[in-house]
Amino acid sequence: MTYVIAEPCIDVLDRACVEECPVDCIYEGARALYIHPDECVDCGACEPVCPVEAIYYEDDLRESWAKFTADNARFFSEPLPGATAPLNSPGGAAKLGRLGVDTPLVAAYPSGT
Repeated sequence: MTYVIAEPCIDVLDRACVEECPVDCIYEGARALYIHPDECVDCGACEPVCPVEAIYYEDDLRESWAKFTADNARFFSEPLPGATAPLNSPGGAAKLGRLGVDTPLVAAYPSGT
């Protein structure tokens, strides 16, 4: 189990969760943030600081946002648009910085969601 960033993060990218994460497992796409499911230590530090309440423990996600569990994992396990290989486990978001691309699910959301 892990924490997941869901729909309310799209086009917000507040980054308070990034600052709070003790293991640097929250990565920045173009329109949303993504938690690496294997790097997350389930500490929950990110959840209460999210100003738009986009972060949930996997089992606590609304049914309508359940697809974001797989989508957060997909950000790392499948090649992102324009990439030839997946990120896999890069070992920390800070060294990569803003990646500037999103999963197809997030990219397909209309602007201003």
